[in-house]
Order: sequence, then structure tokens, then C-alpha cells
Amino acid sequence: MTDAAKTVPFPARRTLRSLADLTEAGLTTAEKAQQLQSVADRYAIAITPEMADLINPADPHDPIARQFVPDSAELTVSHTESADPIGDDVHEVVPGLIHRYPDRVLLKFVNVCAVYCRFCFRREMVGPQAGTKVIPDLDAALAYIRNRPEVWEVVVSGGDPLVAAPRRIAELIQALAAVPHVRIVRFHTRVPVVAPGRVTAELVASLEHPDIATWVAVHANHPAEFTGESRAAIARLAEAGIPLVSQTVLLASVNDDAETLAMLMRTFVENRIKPYYLHHGDLAPGTSHFRTTIAHGRSLMKALRGHVSGLCQPTYVLDIPGGHGKAPIGPSAVDDIREPRTVEDFRGQRHCYPPE
Repeated sequence: MTDAAKTVPFPARRTLRSLADLTEAGLTTAEKAQQLQSVADRYAIAITPEMADLINPADPHDPIARQFVPDSAELTVSHTESADPIGDDVHEVVPGLIHRYPDRVLLKFVNVCAVYCRFCFRREMVGPQAGTKVIPDLDAALAYIRNRPEVWEVVVSGGDPLVAAPRRIAELIQALAAVPHVRIVRFHTRVPVVAPGRVTAELVASLEHPDIATWVAVHANHPAEFTGESRAAIARLAEAGIPLVSQTVLLASVNDDAETLAMLMRTFVENRIKPYYLHHGDLAPGTSHFRTTIAHGRSLMKALRGHVSGLCQPTYVLDIPGGHGKAPIGPSAVDDIREPRTVEDFRGQRHCYPPE
């Protein structure tokens, strides 16, 4: 944290949830707050004290502020953007349960988050306006899972499922563990990074069950998000034997340069988190200022290959609009067009490969 950030009179350790809060914290001005009212009326605001502490208000390009502080650009909606950019609605089998892939389902366990990212692909569906903290028909979701023997894994999302009380999480784990064909439950969360104090011994214990394997996918987009508190929270999960993987969204002016991306992936690995997905920005309303081109994303993946450890290589994926699922879109080192076939090394030199 910079000296400039240290001098900001943040309200005492509470989540900032309004433009008035942001103004009081020095993260915007009264004049800008008036201009942002239309954004706040449409999309929820929440910045935890841990994230607010990282923001340098004097830096107009601060990567943490860009992720969480509202921007008037969010009111610019292109014709390609959609309130349901990855097609959740197409595959919703009961309220809050998405069955898109044959062997797994996604359960929207809660409709709220600890923080609200300005680029969220479910930004029209999460937040206080969603009306309920837990999905309305969990019993129906569990009944569907029990009746589908092909379902091997349940991905628990939302919202952010780790904002739920440990008791509710434990009840969910117990219910899923009782289904013989469900062997994996995977939680997707920002909590260990943005609200590490929630990762208590009670929460960690709620994730564990002898009859089912729990995995946690930790979402972070910039190495600055890894504070001492967040590293300790992640360690509590890792030391409990819970496997950890990462999620990152490729974001313009946040992490869309090779140096930042390499540092982020190394930070994941140093904290016992295996890089898993680098998401191309979804076509959510008002998020075009965050999206890079696919060509730029591929160039970044190419820059990572060979220059950082193989442990640090995520899969670059695009969620195909309309509900068609994720597709890997990273660069290929193989030239299949010309003969003899060549393979490019990490230095950019090509080498012949014999005919198969």
C-alpha cells in the first residue's frame, strides 16, 4: 500500500456499499458520485475493507480500483452484450441449478458476494436486488442431482458461496456426500482474497467431509490482491488438505501485460494454488472497457510459455455466448498448414516434426 493510500480516512473496517461510502473513503469525489448514480442504481456496489485498503486514490490507473469502483463506462452497452452472456438460462433445469456439461452441474448457492466486480458476467443477477441470500429451491436442486447418475461433480457458485454461514455450507456438503454418484464438490470464490477473515477454522471444517472430495477455485486478478491476511486464509485451506485451483479474468488495464500476468500466476503457485482458468472477458452489459482482443490474450499466453514454470500455465478459455460452454482458445505451437509440419519453441524458433 502506498503512502498516499495510507492517509485516506477509510470508515472503520466495514464494507463500502454506496457512493456515499466511496466518497467518505476518498475513492471518488462528490461530483463524480453524482455522475455515477445511474451506475449505482443498476449495479450493486461492495468493496471490502481489505480491498479498499489496497486502493491508491491518487492513481487513476489503480488495478484494484478499476475492478471494484463504479465507472460511467458501465452505462455503455454494445449490441453484442447480453444480461446472460454465457447462456445460464438455456441450461437452468430448476431455479439456481445449471446443467450445461454431461457430468457436472453448477449450483447458484447464494445470490450475493463479498465484493461486486464491475466486470461480473452475472452482474444483472447478483446483489441486494436479487432478493434472497440462498437460492429459493435448494430441495429441488438436490432432488435433480440425486436423480441424475451422470452427475459426478457439483460446482458451487452464485454469487459467492463462501459468504454463506458455515452451518449452511456443511449442510450442503452433507447432502451432496449422501449422493453416491457425486464424488466432487467444487466451490468458486473470491472470499479468501477479498474477505480473508471469513476463512475461519469453522468455515474450513464445513468444507470437509470423508465421503466427498472438496476443491476450491480461488478467483484473483492482480498480484496486489495477495495480502498477508489473504495468504494466511489460503494457507488455512491448503493445510486442511483442500486442493486449490485458480480463476482469473483477463482485464484491460488490470492484468493484460505479460509481466503482471506472470507475477500473478507465480503468486498463485507460491500459495499452493494451481493456475486453472484465464477467462476471456464475457459479453456482460457495460463491460467492453474491460475486454481485450482474443489475439492479445493469445500473445500473453505465448509470452508465459517457457518463460515461467509449467506450474504457472492456466488454460485460456472463452465461454461461447448462447450457452455452448467453454472453449480453449490459447495459441498453438504446431503449424498444421504447411509441410513439413513445424513446432515453435518458446523462443519463437520453428523446428521440423517428422510425418506421422
